[in-house]
Amino acid sequence: MKKLLVVVDYQNDFVDGSLGFEGAKALEDAIAKKIDACRAAGDDIIFTLDTHGEDYLDTQEGRLLPIEHCLRATPGWELYGSIAERAKGCLCFEKDTFGSAALYHYLENHRYGEIELCGVVSSICVLSNAVIAKTAQPQTPIYVDASCTAAPDAAMQEKTLDVLENLQIRVLNRDR
Repeated sequence: MKKLLVVVDYQNDFVDGSLGFEGAKALEDAIAKKIDACRAAGDDIIFTLDTHGEDYLDTQEGRLLPIEHCLRATPGWELYGSIAERAKGCLCFEKDTFGSAALYHYLENHRYGEIELCGVVSSICVLSNAVIAKTAQPQTPIYVDASCTAAPDAAMQEKTLDVLENLQIRVLNRDR
């Protein structure tokens, strides 16, 4: 069975934009290599795109996180750096919340031998979409590569990796 790689929200605003952080910048080469390896193996790749409208600040998320980001069709919404070119020809699921309902529905109808996630932010959208993948395909091994995901807070990153492992999502390349 094929493998699926899900690249979560590796967008300009999360890397060097309004919600950007240094740890996100450092992931580009590792994520690019992972995408290239999956493509060479004939595996599937999906990208999620955090996507908000002009009314973002009036949404629940906007009231709790009042920093405009990933506004549809703005530079901050676009995929970052070399990852943007690598997304061509792949499925891209826009989402207006942390988890992607489109990813869940896709996984209900497309079975994989394993599913791996990478991208940002580990403690929010990567975690949410890993749980969605586990829910859609509970018997499929789900992986998150710790070397290809990050959170702005190192302590939160470690807590997130602990939670993922507790949910029987396998964490790869974790330094302990």
